[in-house]
Amino acid sequence: MFWAMFAVAVGFLGLVVLGVLGVRVFVEAQRLGRQVSDSARRINRAAEDLERASVSAARAADSL
Repeated sequence: MFWAMFAVAVGFLGLVVLGVLGVRVFVEAQRLGRQVSDSARRINRAAEDLERASVSAARAADSL
């Protein structure tokens, strides 16, 4: 009887460990998603700035 209870306890402990690890993976995946979103926003902003600068440079070159 002891071994059966021990096996159940170890199985339950294994499920708890898997649950904790699953929550940690979920939290880190959300954090990575926020970082990717922030990086994409900054890249888009830099691309718009570059486009404005190139238009301004092209106008300056045309006036020469």
